[in-house]
Amino acid sequence: METRRLVVGISGATGIAYGMRVLELARKAGVETHLVVTPAGQQTRAYETDLSFRDLAAMADVCHRPADVGASIASGSFRTAGMIVAPCSVRTLSAIAYAGGDNLLTRAADVTLKERRRLVLLVRETPLTLGHLRAMTAVTESGGIVMPPVPAFYLRPNTVADIVDHTVGRALDLLGIEVPDMPRWGE
Repeated sequence: METRRLVVGISGATGIAYGMRVLELARKAGVETHLVVTPAGQQTRAYETDLSFRDLAAMADVCHRPADVGASIASGSFRTAGMIVAPCSVRTLSAIAYAGGDNLLTRAADVTLKERRRLVLLVRETPLTLGHLRAMTAVTESGGIVMPPVPAFYLRPNTVADIVDHTVGRALDLLGIEVPDMPRWGE
């Protein structure tokens, strides 16, 4: 049986907890993860967590350098279930929307789109400008899924972790990765 792979990108927007939880839940589901973190994502890691880069990298099966545009995840022949960028900054969204593959994260996203695989972007920005909305439209027209991490309060979350888990579970659902025990409406 072939190993299922997921590419995970972390860019510089606030909300690194989303990317970290994607890595944890994917591992729990038996999915091999390939991580790429932009330099701005590293800054956010330092602001929002007590993790070192090494700690974050250890959460993934493989960690790629953002400058390594020749890495496996930059090739369409490297099969994956898709890619999640969590969090996704507007700068990264824009680069993906307009095929600006200037680093490994945006190149891997471009490859995901060209191979017609699922690309899920947890865009973290508010309020939105017309430019942001146009970039979201461009990504959607190219086959990507824009999924701002908007909490679902009907589940009556008790903690921030509950909110993060539900959002990440929904994102993984979009890639066909089952998250056991995820609360669902009507189930």
